[in-house]
Amino acid sequence: MRLPVVLSLLATLCAAGSALAADPVKVPSPAQTEQRQKMTDCNQQATTQSLKGDDRKKFMSQCLKAETKPATANMTPQQEKMKTCNADAAKKELKGDARKTFMSTCLKKAS
Repeated sequence: MRLPVVLSLLATLCAAGSALAADPVKVPSPAQTEQRQKMTDCNQQATTQSLKGDDRKKFMSQCLKAETKPATANMTPQQEKMKTCNADAAKKELKGDARKTFMSTCLKKAS
């Protein structure tokens, strides 16, 4: 007679113990929250533009890689000069040695 009572009591305690041992709810880090928001925003933009297939993948990749802060905000003067010279060389469609010469001259100029 005692055995069924003890077994039911033991089963109840095991069930209660496993319920109490459940993992607590994990709160996402600020970086995860920011990435989720960025993903949502990029997804909405892609949907608004009616992008499908490869075009959507390309857009999403570029959108998710984009900085949320302006890139020039944390660039050194040398990095800014390099960016400007690179843009100028691209506009002139310079390649190979002509590009190297142009970049060298451009980077040596005083700001």
